Amino acid sequence: MANDATDRFFVLTGGPGAGKTTLLAALAAAGHTVSPEAGRAIIRDQQAIGGRALPSVDPTLYAELMLAHDLAAHRCHLNGDGPVFVDRGIPDIAGYLDLVGIARSAHLGRAIARCRYNRRVFICPPWPEIFTQDAERRQTLEEAERTHAAMVRTYGEAGYDLVTVPRLPVAERVAFIHAALG
Repeated sequence: MANDATDRFFVLTGGPGAGKTTLLAALAAAGHTVSPEAGRAIIRDQQAIGGRALPSVDPTLYAELMLAHDLAAHRCHLNGDGPVFVDRGIPDIAGYLDLVGIARSAHLGRAIARCRYNRRVFICPPWPEIFTQDAERRQTLEEAERTHAAMVRTYGEAGYDLVTVPRLPVAERVAFIHAALG
């Protein structure tokens, strides 16, 4: 379970296009430490170099790079102070693999068990009114909804309590999270 150092790590998860990145940017602007999502950066980097670690080319390699990124981010924030808001946690990788029909590796299971976050995980539900696709986000709204369901299942299996972030303007979502943290 989470220890004193990792109990201050708060995950923001959910399907693509639900406002997580915007919310994370607002939390950063409010002075909080944030850890950006691995997936988008990996896709950008792999596209730039013609690499294979893309969801459409080699989803297993893509998942391994996300895991390496998330393990490094987890380790990086261990000695800091105050809350850290994480755009997707290691259990998101398990949800992704489930969605694409690839078996979870034993080492991913060990990473989920070892690298814990605060028990409360903030989940952003699908939000059709703000959902858009772009160069890195190619999923449809239906896929975003399936991703949300996979994250609910995956985080529940890992022993986390989900807190649904309401569909509100970003300042009100920040206030909601601050209130939830006490």
